[in-house]
Amino acid sequence: MNATLEIPIVPRRLVFKPEPPLTDEEFEKLCFANDLFQLERTREGKIVVNPPATGFTGDANREIIHQLSVWWHRHKQGRAFDNNTGFFLPDGSMFSPDAAYIRREKSRRITQEEGGHLLRVVPDFVVELLSPSDMLAKTKRKMETWISNGVELGCLVDPYKKQVLVYEPGKPMSTESGAFIEGTGPVQGLRLDLKEIWQRYEREE
Repeated sequence: MNATLEIPIVPRRLVFKPEPPLTDEEFEKLCFANDLFQLERTREGKIVVNPPATGFTGDANREIIHQLSVWWHRHKQGRAFDNNTGFFLPDGSMFSPDAAYIRREKSRRITQEEGGHLLRVVPDFVVELLSPSDMLAKTKRKMETWISNGVELGCLVDPYKKQVLVYEPGKPMSTESGAFIEGTGPVQGLRLDLKEIWQRYEREE
């Protein structure tokens, strides 16, 4: 089935900025007290309430995490994370990417205590999957924030245009639209099968 995927009407998100701004500890408590919602925080202190994923988006996200997990199981070094993991970044923001990976040398520094909280570590690799509630321009800025905070490789997966925007420090953004995208740097050897991801948006026969 090769039907064109239509870009959905973007619903509004709930965004608010508490005054005074919440501390990291207060924000974490807010997240845990409202675990039916996924909360993120911008560097300006704005709190973003993310809606649940749509059916096709959830399936595509599962496929991305599956492919990252298969790659991880080939060497079992470092840690791979799903879309429920929150990361505090040096600029004060806290984001939850749709998938992430950190190298072994960095993951080994996470203590037992720290592992039970939102992580204070910058992922080496992140994936953001564009969803019906995401605006492309804002998600691009989010990717730039990931990179400016130390992420080595970021992939913005756009199922509506069937392309992946690739971000790396010190390099211009590049666009990939082939059947596969090859991982580099922290995820050398990872091969994302984009055809499998695009198929998650098709009606099953």
